[in-house]
Amino acid sequence: MRLRLFSLLTFLLLAAAAHAQPNPQLASWLLNTTGATGFNGLPANVQRVQYSTTSVYVSCSAIPSYTAGYVAPASGQGTPATNSWFPQPTRGPVAQGFTFRVPRVPQPNAGAAINIPPDHVGLWLNGVTMFNGQDAASYNNQGVWFTDAVVNEGIGFDRCNGHPNMQDEYHTHLNPTCLYNDRDSTRHSPIIGWAFDGYPIYGTYGYRNANGTGGVKSMKSSYRQRSITQRRTLSDGTVLSASQYGPPVSAQNPIGKYVEDNEYVAGRGDLDASNGRFCVTPEYPQGTYAYFVTLNSLYEGAYPYVLGKTYYGVAPNWGNFGGPNSGHVAVNEPVTTYLPLAARAAIGLTVRCFPNPAPEQLTVELPASAPHALRAWLLDGLGQPVRSAVALAVGRPAVLDVRGLAAGLYFLWVEGEGVAFSEKIVVGQH
Repeated sequence: MRLRLFSLLTFLLLAAAAHAQPNPQLASWLLNTTGATGFNGLPANVQRVQYSTTSVYVSCSAIPSYTAGYVAPASGQGTPATNSWFPQPTRGPVAQGFTFRVPRVPQPNAGAAINIPPDHVGLWLNGVTMFNGQDAASYNNQGVWFTDAVVNEGIGFDRCNGHPNMQDEYHTHLNPTCLYNDRDSTRHSPIIGWAFDGYPIYGTYGYRNANGTGGVKSMKSSYRQRSITQRRTLSDGTVLSASQYGPPVSAQNPIGKYVEDNEYVAGRGDLDASNGRFCVTPEYPQGTYAYFVTLNSLYEGAYPYVLGKTYYGVAPNWGNFGGPNSGHVAVNEPVTTYLPLAARAAIGLTVRCFPNPAPEQLTVELPASAPHALRAWLLDGLGQPVRSAVALAVGRPAVLDVRGLAAGLYFLWVEGEGVAFSEKIVVGQH
């Protein structure tokens, strides 16, 4: 396989878009490098991350590795065998063999709003799929008043807020509580997933002010439940015909049972109609659009839970959503495989960087077992090259002059023969 390298112009454009660290979309996934398994001994988390100049391809099983999740009904624990979503007992989650495609450089959508689909809307970092807040059922099957999946299916959710659907695909409609510490109010929440328009999804805690100041707070949705007793209009003011009316609000059909019972009020909370905002985050110190999980004071999901009714960015129709073939994207272009540290060590694809911290010069060398020739760039905290690319080969250490660089954290981005990875470098005195 020939060595594939970015042109300098392409690299600069992509690196500038990546901001705080090189390619958070590559480095943030929970890659399974140890053979970890989940439910019923199935392979867990993300199996492979590949990328081109425009896209990231994520191959996953939709099976999480955490142990507090779904338990087969036959064991007498966990998710009930029968609930409002599954009229018949299910066999439990099954490995899906998915490949999803995510834009590397997300773009705001300047055209007609792209509706969030009723199936896959994004991926959590462990490759578990996320669905939106509505389920596939609607009042009288008319496709007007859709039932809220969290309200109507919640009895069947496991302790991690997940459950399998009728195709035995494990997924969540709201906060994946077992994926991370969702109650850490002392710092900005981590990236926990990616929407299919390419923008990151964070836990509930963000900086109080969009410019990164003021400490952190739980981001609040700008949606609220409507004050209605009859379901004859939609939240955008659309007046329905009598045949499209929903059931009157009652004890059997309480407000909140249908997602159309909610309305967006600009400025009521911290987030926009898509349930995100443009703001500074730890990974993007110059700012990015980002979605946030929304929770109430009891850490329960608050509508719209993750994403609103429309994507903020452009979500290309790449086969991520829409029908039974959703999530089976073919890779039909040259790609590079991103390798985390454990996977690199297993094949001898590592680099030695010394001294680190580097006061004046940084030496980079390959071990004798390295199977590839590589090239490397030194990037600043915005993902922009601060030194020209250097060639790496066994027996020929490369020396980077770091004099004149401000002290702080940098990244050595290494790429060659279909693989890529990064190393953290500190410039400054010991």
